[in-house]
Amino acid sequence: MSDATSRTLLPEGLRDVLPPDAGFESAVVDQLKKTFAANGYALVKPPLVEFEETLLAGMGTALGSRIFRMLDPVSHRTLGVRADITTQIARIAATRLASAPRPLRLMYAGQVLRVKGSQLEPERQFSQAGFELIGTEAGAADAEAILVVAEALQALGVADVSIDLALPTLVPAILAAYPVTNAEGLRAALDHKDVAEIKAAGGEAGAILTAFVEASGPFAEAQKRIGKLTLPPAAKAEWQKLVDVAEAVRAAAPTLALTVDAVENRGFEYHTGITFSVFARGSQRELGRGGRYALTGGNSSEQATGATLLVDALLGVVPRPAATWTLFAPFGTPRTTIASWQVKGWRVVAGLAKVGDDAAEARRLGCSHVIAGDAAKEISAK
Repeated sequence: MSDATSRTLLPEGLRDVLPPDAGFESAVVDQLKKTFAANGYALVKPPLVEFEETLLAGMGTALGSRIFRMLDPVSHRTLGVRADITTQIARIAATRLASAPRPLRLMYAGQVLRVKGSQLEPERQFSQAGFELIGTEAGAADAEAILVVAEALQALGVADVSIDLALPTLVPAILAAYPVTNAEGLRAALDHKDVAEIKAAGGEAGAILTAFVEASGPFAEAQKRIGKLTLPPAAKAEWQKLVDVAEAVRAAAPTLALTVDAVENRGFEYHTGITFSVFARGSQRELGRGGRYALTGGNSSEQATGATLLVDALLGVVPRPAATWTLFAPFGTPRTTIASWQVKGWRVVAGLAKVGDDAAEARRLGCSHVIAGDAAKEISAK
């Protein structure tokens, strides 16, 4: 391996983001924050690294296997690099902003790092952008989280957005009414949607859970099928929460596609209520996910809901902007002249030395136009 090659080699799952991709990513994040802010969410910026015990406290305990750890040479305590920002927002809300009026609306954007990638998502460092609505149990908050996500993706031009609703509290409510001897095996069967095994392992609970699995799909159809079931009171109450939220979303956004997979739980380790995953045409990956959770820290009984969008996944479905026109300013062009073109919206590259052919130099630097007197002259391609 040459020295030059070794200097460009990065660890698995990490990469450099080069122009124009880095600029595109930044613009997408800026637009997401703009939509969140328009809905009343205020930006916070937690640190990339925290003490391990605070990073993994409360709802963060589910993420222990995902974080990088290191020794702090100052405090000699173990530090962790965040693998998720939501848990940090929960800490801030429960401590630094414990006395702030509720409901509290916070948003964030930043990089996270995880120990390992997956086959579908090999990246270990990636960008998140999201928001949290803290301090209310109202179903309207769950509906707001879904609607803000839909509005954010619409503003980015993402087509055919679909929200897949789930209910991690449903299975425990059913099992509390109909205990089973092999709950672990039943949960594995539910994860794989193995109807035969669900029936075999679940008894009465298996029959109800099979009906939920078979009803998975568009919300309207699932609602009809589940409405015919006789559910235990606690499970019926949980299902009704999902129905109420879905109907509120449909009333506000009739064209938004809503699907239901009520027994899905994978990836929602710390959630305690309605959850959702975000999909769109053109991507096999989730674009994001969100849902309800219990805020732990200063007030363990406080409820919250929110959403996290995966910016790397979004970049594959957000329409690319038209190429930016770039104007070449020959060496010696006054800064006032350059500024006048920038005010008009041009991106201006200033020449740093006198050359014989300004047009050729502009073309070499990737510019589309060159200043010629008071005009911007387009450069022909060669």
